[in-house]
Amino acid sequence: MKYLVVFAAVAGALSASAATACTIHPKTGATDAELERLAKISKADAEQIAVTKIRRHAAVSIVSAELETEHSCLLWSFDLRLDGSVRLYEVQVDAGDGRILSVKRESSRQEAAEAKGEAKEIAVK
Repeated sequence: MKYLVVFAAVAGALSASAATACTIHPKTGATDAELERLAKISKADAEQIAVTKIRRHAAVSIVSAELETEHSCLLWSFDLRLDGSVRLYEVQVDAGDGRILSVKRESSRQEAAEAKGEAKEIAVK
């Protein structure tokens, strides 16, 4: 029992620290307009940060960009493709200070699954 309490406390602390890794924590259910007012980094600036992060020797195409709340963090999310590649890179930029929060390579299958999940969210709203 003692170990369970300690484990619960540690797990709670870890999940709280993950949520505080970003600078802006919008309220649940915030509208797009409210999110835009909260963002301190413009879409153009966030886009430049994201493109610079994955650019190597090829040009970068922006497939999609959105301001969103994920894991209680306000962030700019970009799906980018290096020219000549079929893989997408999802780059998440903190909407408060412009730090890169994550970079993930996504396959076409992962991107399709993510788009399907977003479509369900829209249908529910």
